Amino acid sequence: MITTEEIIEISDKYTFNTYSRYKIVAARAQDGYIIDKNGKKYLDFTAGIAVNSLGYDDKGLKNALKAQIDKILHCSNLYYNEPQALLARELCSLGGLSAGLDGTTHFQRAFFCNSGAEANEGALKLARLRAGKGRGNFISFKNSFHGRTTGALALTGQTKYQQGFEPLIGEVRFAEFNNFESVAAAIDNSVCAIFLEPIQGEGGVNPAERGFLEAIRKLCDEKNIALIFDEVQTGIGRTGKFFAYENFGVKPDIITLAKGLGGGVPIGAILARGEFAEVFKPTTHGTTFGGSPLACTAGLYITKKVAQPDFLANVRKMSEYFKSQLQSHSSGLKGQGLLLGLEVEGKPADYVRKALEKGLLILGAGENVLRFAPPLTITKAQIDEGIKILKEII
Repeated sequence: MITTEEIIEISDKYTFNTYSRYKIVAARAQDGYIIDKNGKKYLDFTAGIAVNSLGYDDKGLKNALKAQIDKILHCSNLYYNEPQALLARELCSLGGLSAGLDGTTHFQRAFFCNSGAEANEGALKLARLRAGKGRGNFISFKNSFHGRTTGALALTGQTKYQQGFEPLIGEVRFAEFNNFESVAAAIDNSVCAIFLEPIQGEGGVNPAERGFLEAIRKLCDEKNIALIFDEVQTGIGRTGKFFAYENFGVKPDIITLAKGLGGGVPIGAILARGEFAEVFKPTTHGTTFGGSPLACTAGLYITKKVAQPDFLANVRKMSEYFKSQLQSHSSGLKGQGLLLGLEVEGKPADYVRKALEKGLLILGAGENVLRFAPPLTITKAQIDEGIKILKEII
């Protein structure tokens, strides 16, 4: 039988050196735990970086995927498929009804792709196409993260990810997050969209202020600029609402989704409303694998389950309990729902490594923040187990 060491050696030899990996090989998973090839269990407070919405052992999701595999895995977008149509309707319906912001469906159309970066690339194209020639510039924010493809990278407000890839496409002006004056100062007639995360995840778990988002929404309306929310990490129940924007009462024109939408199956999505929903036409955008029957089956199951009021109420309940336990160890607690950040002294990577040694998986964010994004199905007992380890390392 192949050993952990042999797998690591083969991977290091034959895959690009793009990741700083920890020396464990994930073999299987159960409930909220990952189990490595040697049989050691790790309590997962990362959920695959906010991906495994229902943990690893939801029988309904597994059965839905198995049933779809027996029907058809993939067909091209030259043809219709049922799971794609049903998921599009479900997400568009939730956009207004779940938010309670008005009595109408918020989003009118969806486009499916394979990842968050791909969704953000599509949103970038959509905003430019709608604005027309001469209005191709964007406003993004310092400490933001939107992906590693060239367009998404251009929108990312962290130079460490951009070094070596210049010149990046187009013109992106970076404003200060939660500083409306810096946004207003960057506006001119060349700007087609403002692109932002309601909570900056990788940048340090930094939530937007409600007044800041309200002011931006008003500015976009006045200047005929698209407001795009990157909810790749914050969407699909992560903040205790199905979409994070519901917490702020501010409606974007375009929203991007991925990560938790598939519960572990790769899928991304763009949702748009009003005139933005009518911009794309045949040949303006497309994908081979986006919206496949298998991925959309996962997305439809996840969406229906997470959108249930009782499910979201439990996410908020577990969030409050999690926060109450963390607050006794640090005053630097931030975030919403089950996307939480804890400020620490020193480098986050040191804490991540120590937690790993004790059987707990956590994430770093920004310069001095530990990030927690566990499965939305986490229990009090699992929170207590993780807190006990955090007490030992903080």
